[in-house]
Amino acid sequence: MTIHLDHTIVPSRNKTASAKLLAELLGVPWAQAGIGPFTAVYVNDGLTLDFIETDEDFPVYHFCFRVGQEEFNAILARIKAAGINYRSTVRGPVDMQINPEFGNIYWNEPDGHQWEILTVSYAR
Repeated sequence: MTIHLDHTIVPSRNKTASAKLLAELLGVPWAQAGIGPFTAVYVNDGLTLDFIETDEDFPVYHFCFRVGQEEFNAILARIKAAGINYRSTVRGPVDMQINPEFGNIYWNEPDGHQWEILTVSYAR
């Protein structure tokens, strides 16, 4: 059996605002009324990010999305249009640049979670 990640829970202070923003930037659907207490972002046919609202402390998570060049350009255009700061390195300064070595970018959403988009995986 092949193993696929089906969904993961993303803690948030405002699940609707966070889910809506990510879905709009990625250009994917979302549902304010997900299953149970969640607001869902449907990343693709096999992966859902379920945002849950909490007042508890939570760690900052890192999520990386591999996309095609056309999708990368469209997402980056939406990030720029939304006035979101981005950077070319995982922990570096906000430089509003694409990483020249890997062709990726990073940005943080209001809860601090770190998002990344790239076109070629360097994880393998």
